[in-house]
Amino acid sequence: MISTRQIGKIGEDIAERYLKNKGYKILEKNYGVRGGEIDIVACDGDCLVFVEVKYRTTSYMDYGFKSVDNRKRQRIIKTAKKYLLEKELEWDREMRFDVIDIFEKEITHYEGAFGEGVS
Repeated sequence: MISTRQIGKIGEDIAERYLKNKGYKILEKNYGVRGGEIDIVACDGDCLVFVEVKYRTTSYMDYGFKSVDNRKRQRIIKTAKKYLLEKELEWDREMRFDVIDIFEKEITHYEGAFGEGVS
């Protein structure tokens, strides 16, 4: 039986290939700090992008994108702030939060899915 962690890794690998094919530069995968994790940190041109990947193996309740609730969004934003501090990046740079939802062979990319940047 495949574990939840293994399923997540499969989804992240699919999302990474998808983003690279779109011309994104992958900076980091599975960036984690106490209290949070960001699946993929990438650059889309000059824009810093924090990506949450949802890989579904069942269609139960459209779990993917809808599962990124307000609490999860706040955790991702808090982790993104820590990333900016750790990497000593400018806070006024262009950035966004994306969600990639993968189910079967279909990839849905929600650019700017939430947040108005980090402040």
